[in-house]
Amino acid sequence: MSAIQNPVPSPQAPSPRPVLVPSPDEPKSNRSWVIWASLLVLLVGSVQGWRWYAAKKEAELLAALPVVKTVTARYSALHQNARVTGVTTARNFSNMTAPKLTGPEGNRPMTILKMAPNGSLIRKGQIVLEIDGQSLQDHIDDLAVTVIQAEGDLQKRKAEQALDLENLQQSVRVAKSELDKVRLDAKAKELRTSLDQELIQLSVEEAEAKYNQLLREVDMKRQSQASELQILKLTTERHVRHRTRHGVDLKKFVVVAQMDGMAVVQSIFRGGEFDSIKVGDVVQPGQLVMKVVDPKSMQLEGTINQAEVSQFRIGEKASISLDAFPGLTFDGKLYSVGALAVAGSRQQGYIRTIPVRVAIDGYDPKLIPDLSAAADVLTGISEEKAIVIPRGALHEEAGKSYVFAKSGSSFVKREVTTGASNRTQVAIHSGVKDGEELALNYSQPVQQLASR
Repeated sequence: MSAIQNPVPSPQAPSPRPVLVPSPDEPKSNRSWVIWASLLVLLVGSVQGWRWYAAKKEAELLAALPVVKTVTARYSALHQNARVTGVTTARNFSNMTAPKLTGPEGNRPMTILKMAPNGSLIRKGQIVLEIDGQSLQDHIDDLAVTVIQAEGDLQKRKAEQALDLENLQQSVRVAKSELDKVRLDAKAKELRTSLDQELIQLSVEEAEAKYNQLLREVDMKRQSQASELQILKLTTERHVRHRTRHGVDLKKFVVVAQMDGMAVVQSIFRGGEFDSIKVGDVVQPGQLVMKVVDPKSMQLEGTINQAEVSQFRIGEKASISLDAFPGLTFDGKLYSVGALAVAGSRQQGYIRTIPVRVAIDGYDPKLIPDLSAAADVLTGISEEKAIVIPRGALHEEAGKSYVFAKSGSSFVKREVTTGASNRTQVAIHSGVKDGEELALNYSQPVQQLASR
């Protein structure tokens, strides 16, 4: 029943595919033309594939090459220069230090409460640094109370001394009256017996001695009271001076700028590394916190070998460059050469250098203190006019000199004849034309590309 309802289809034979059989009537020349056309297409495809592969490899080689810096050869005078390296500083500046206290507690640490931001422009008279002086103000208030107490003690002691002196003087007046009485009795001693006369004479002498003793005690008491009052006065004055000194110190906790310029915050050693001083840091009295520098009067401070000092003369022109800004240069002149050689902190004691200073002309916002810089000081002229290139563009090989001149998108190796040179430049007598571009950062891939 199921077999009848679901009949299985009978397999059918696949239909035969038509086979193209060349007609015997087709000429043989047509078949040859098809074969040669196929071979030509295959050849053109192979050539295009090879060109694409070569272009890809060359692009990969160019991509792997480092960026080539170039320089233009120009006619100029070749100068004999001496290079000075160092850091930039300001010729005109004002140090802002933590105040040195004159009070007895002058070595206490100080906490910075406010300070001008690093690099901000400062006006003369502007507050640039403020130290937390609340503890000192509390101490001044305590001293004010101490002064009031000392003055009160002085007045109290004066009153007590006046009372003591008055009591002693009262005793003197009593002794004086007793002396007057016995002297009056002594006037009638002729009417008395000899024994009474002797007793009266002894009474007079005793009263005189007592009176004189009291007079001396009054003098001594006055001197003693004067000395005591002087001690109290000196104590009071000491407390007053103590308070006054701290009052002067408290005024020093607000530091104002003495000149117009730019704020340069100093560094301290914190957490194993150097960091700029910040608000909240604790500084010591006399510690340098910041400088207010005049950015329009900058200089380069460096050192030279003591064997080279004879090459330098004050007033010689110089060209100053900054490591942080390679394209920025300034003109300047040498204006200070040290008279004595000094030893460096990181060098052997027998290695001595001469400190020099080069004044920088001009102003630029990028020219700030503490930048590493170099100055090429002009010490003479070797050639008045020649094609001058940097020494970095010249290469030595087998005793000959070469340059890599730019030709299109590549560089061509070319032999040159050199002339005079200095530490940074060399004169070219032949092999380079004026205005040609030369490679600076020469490397082996550049050489391979240039030789292709």
